[in-house]
Amino acid sequence: MNDTDGKKPLGLGGARPGSVKQSFSHGRTKNVVVETKRKKVVVPKAATPGQKTGGHTVGDPSRRPAGISDAEMERRLAALRAAKARESEEIAQRAAEEKAREEERERRRAEIEAKEREEREREEALRLKHEEEERKAREEALRAQKKEEVRAKPAAKTAPQPADPAAAEAAAARAETKGVTTVGPRKTDRDRDERSHDRNADARNGKGKAATGDNRRSGKLSLSEIEGEGGRQRSLAAMKRKQEKARQKANGFGQKAEKQARDVQLPETIVVSELANRMAERAADVVKALMKMGMMVTANQTIDADTAELVIEEFGHKAVRVSDSDVEQVIDQVEDAPENLLPRPPIVTIMGHVDHGKTSLLDAIRHTSVVSGEAGGITQHIGAYQVKASNGAKITFLDTPGHAAFTSMRARGAQVTDIVVLVVAADDSVMPQTIEAINHARAANVPMIVAINKIDKPAANAQKVRTELLQYEVVVEEMGGEVQTVEVSAKTGLGLDKLLEAIALQAEILELKANPARAAQGAVIEAKLDVGRGPVATVLVQNGTLHRGDIFVVGEQWGKVRALVNDKGERVEEAGPSVPVEVLGINGTPEAGDVLNVVETEAQAREIADYRIKAAKDKRAAAGAATTLEQLMAKAKADENVAELSVVVKADVQGSAEAIVQALEKIGNDEVRVRVIHSGVGAITESDIGLAEASHAPVIGFNVRANAPARAAANQKGVEIRYYSIIYDLVDDIKAAASGLLKNEVRENFIGYAAIKEVFKVSGVGKVAGCLVTEGVARRSAGVRLLRDNVVIHEGTLKTLKRFKDEVKEVPSGQECGMAFENYDDIRPGDVIEIFEREEIERSL
Repeated sequence: MNDTDGKKPLGLGGARPGSVKQSFSHGRTKNVVVETKRKKVVVPKAATPGQKTGGHTVGDPSRRPAGISDAEMERRLAALRAAKARESEEIAQRAAEEKAREEERERRRAEIEAKEREEREREEALRLKHEEEERKAREEALRAQKKEEVRAKPAAKTAPQPADPAAAEAAAARAETKGVTTVGPRKTDRDRDERSHDRNADARNGKGKAATGDNRRSGKLSLSEIEGEGGRQRSLAAMKRKQEKARQKANGFGQKAEKQARDVQLPETIVVSELANRMAERAADVVKALMKMGMMVTANQTIDADTAELVIEEFGHKAVRVSDSDVEQVIDQVEDAPENLLPRPPIVTIMGHVDHGKTSLLDAIRHTSVVSGEAGGITQHIGAYQVKASNGAKITFLDTPGHAAFTSMRARGAQVTDIVVLVVAADDSVMPQTIEAINHARAANVPMIVAINKIDKPAANAQKVRTELLQYEVVVEEMGGEVQTVEVSAKTGLGLDKLLEAIALQAEILELKANPARAAQGAVIEAKLDVGRGPVATVLVQNGTLHRGDIFVVGEQWGKVRALVNDKGERVEEAGPSVPVEVLGINGTPEAGDVLNVVETEAQAREIADYRIKAAKDKRAAAGAATTLEQLMAKAKADENVAELSVVVKADVQGSAEAIVQALEKIGNDEVRVRVIHSGVGAITESDIGLAEASHAPVIGFNVRANAPARAAANQKGVEIRYYSIIYDLVDDIKAAASGLLKNEVRENFIGYAAIKEVFKVSGVGKVAGCLVTEGVARRSAGVRLLRDNVVIHEGTLKTLKRFKDEVKEVPSGQECGMAFENYDDIRPGDVIEIFEREEIERSL
């Protein structure tokens, strides 16, 4: 049965199409069609009683769901209508919000597009302005070029010709191939020229696009503008090149330059690239020439002088042979002009015996306390300081050690100094190192000032010092000589001003001058290997000025000044004459006493250092080669009987290492000696331990310590490491150790004599001598000699010593006894037996 109660058929009546706008980056949007579905809400219609709704009758209680009254039904319908109203309000609100968001997006997109459009317009305006400027510049250039051509060409010509001969030839070639005459321009060219002429006239009259303001493309040149009446015009650069060539040809510079012959300095060996550089030739050409000679070499290989000379002659140059030592000519002394010499501070070296108060005196002058920092209270390093006197004058002081081991340090100080201050204690007077310091000063031909120190002591006797100095040809002023003497006290400061005045007076007499405006030259006072800073050299600048960044060579080392540190520990940019500084930036630790010279280039510095290293090796090799086989055999035979104590020495500074080696080499005699197998500066390393182990030698550390790997290696290999901070403790210990290698001295003490009265034959014993002890005592444990006519005929031991029939240990003088020799029977009455004991005595050096 069909349902005809007014209900609609089932379907998607609630669905309807809609659109959603999607937004992307850069302002792009897209509309998408979607299908929206609305929730179907069933709202029963108000019906009259008897009307059917959903298969039930509203007013009919029998057709309504059970338990629902009319009031309840009405309440439910009202709630349904309220829910629908709320839903419609929410949908309207969401639509309004979506519309507002879309409007905001559109506004932002419009702002971005406006900004981008503004930026593009600005760029376009700048580009047009630039093109306009370029066009004007080209027009000016073309106008100038036309004026030049008009000025250069005759006023009238039968037919227009191309401005460029090359262009004319090209046009002729095209005409021959295509059968076109080249007498005049083609019709199309004439039409193009006429149009160009009209356009230029319009531009001059203010017509056309330029007049209307549309000049966007006015900066570009068209083909018709580039071409002239007779074809394409040459560029401005080409015209300039042509004019320059014509000018050079007119002046005679057009010909090819003749090859220049050079004098090429040729050492004993040379690198191919360096040879090419000295000849001013290409390295490839030099390699090619060598290959033609049958030598397959590269630019970085070394060739000998003979081969290089052949190459030089083949290239048309002249070879000038030089020796390797010529590399040092770059640091030859240059005589300074008198007008360039300026006064410089004096260099004063303080010398004298140990413990005479040299460092204390310098501390009193400097108002510092260096002596408290020295081990044992004695100076073991050479120090350099600059002091400003009360009158403002600067004085450079060098403090040298007074210990006997530091002879070379004192000699080095005397060599670089201007004035020597000889410190003599008033209570000790002249001592061994005082005499040595006098000899050093005299050898260096340096004036001397005697400072009689410790004048405040009760036992001080200054006159005794002056008198004793006369023995060593030091005649003081008080005794009619020229040597100044000043009585001072480092403890109380007495006489320090007088000492500075005496130094200033002596410096004024010497007229010390130097040229600070030349390459620096200085002497290395001390050198050491610093853990954080590397090799450091204390340099006393003697001439010129040393700047940071200067390239220098010092002994067998070279480097570039990385930093300069003065005596106060401050970094400075430069150091002038008589200024002591620490120099950082050396590739190795130099020897104390080496000379530092500044050179121009790193190549020169490296070349000089390499030559010096090679020369030192050759010298050592020559010294070894000069020894003959007979000398080696004799030396080996002599060394068999000499005991050696080998040591490895490491010190904090080069001067200390040098002094220790010199002191140790003096230890020994014909039987024992000390051999230093290696000495150096810096911490004790693992390689030092390996060397000591191979040589069975201890390692001596002077003011240095072993690093952790070295300590571990020493413990593992059983190598002894001994640390010292005072040099005479080190020397005493090594001397004691060397003394242990000496053989003990054996001394004989004669304890008695016995005369043989009778000889008896005893069975089982042999011959027994009946003796009378005439002197001393006879002991069985002692050694005996048999004398016949005061000639020793046997030396041995006693087999038996008897008194009557008893064996005894000793027999005193005046008693008789029986003696028998061990393994010897040739005894006669009248012989004398000498009885002695041997005693071993330890020896020392």
